[in-house]
Amino acid sequence: MKHLIKGNLPKHVAIIMDGNGRWAKKHGKPRIEGHLEGINSVREVVETARELGIGVLTLYAFSYENWQRPEEEVSALMGLLNKYLEDALENMLKHDIQLMAIGELNLLPVNTHNILKETIEKTKDCQSMILNLALSYGGRQEIVRATKDLVKAALAGKINIDEINVPLFDKCLYTVGLPDPDLLIRTSGEMRLSNFLLWQLAYTEIYVTSIFWPDFRRAQFIEALKAYQSRNRRFGKTSEQINNG
Repeated sequence: MKHLIKGNLPKHVAIIMDGNGRWAKKHGKPRIEGHLEGINSVREVVETARELGIGVLTLYAFSYENWQRPEEEVSALMGLLNKYLEDALENMLKHDIQLMAIGELNLLPVNTHNILKETIEKTKDCQSMILNLALSYGGRQEIVRATKDLVKAALAGKINIDEINVPLFDKCLYTVGLPDPDLLIRTSGEMRLSNFLLWQLAYTEIYVTSIFWPDFRRAQFIEALKAYQSRNRRFGKTSEQINNG
């Protein structure tokens, strides 16, 4: 697999998996069929990322705002998540993939939360790749939560307010210990972040494709990685500084 794509690869890829419903409508099928087909894309992209040696793959699986969707659809999505976790566990262990999850997980149904915790526990010693699921996740909610934690620590005298800086704030986020994403992929052509990793995406390269998520597979993922390799990441510096550094 690696010979198919030479050069520098991102250490952390984040994906907004968008377009399941529109894919279903395009094919004259119920919305749930789009979500079902989207799971096949998840499996293929996870497998490809693992084969290429990408260290972290974060998937925006269910946003905080998604709780506003019809109850029937939310229930179906939770059922699909349960089945995916149960079916994927053996493969994660086989391929040394650790599962993590970020978001307000306490809002998940009890059975979903239990299956998620069990899968995280069983894969905690896997080291080849981290599959990080953003569930009941909102970037603004994460930032507010981190701010509250810092305020509480300051009021308790555990930290001085002048000690609050970017590295300390990083430690209060769900993603503590993970590198910021190098590449964000968004499918379905929408040009927005949708409240996803607002803090962590400060210097992330963004790749948008009009392809709906159920049609985004190995070849499309590799195409996105190749596009990333063509970028000149400067992090606020000039190209000359980067090239001479």
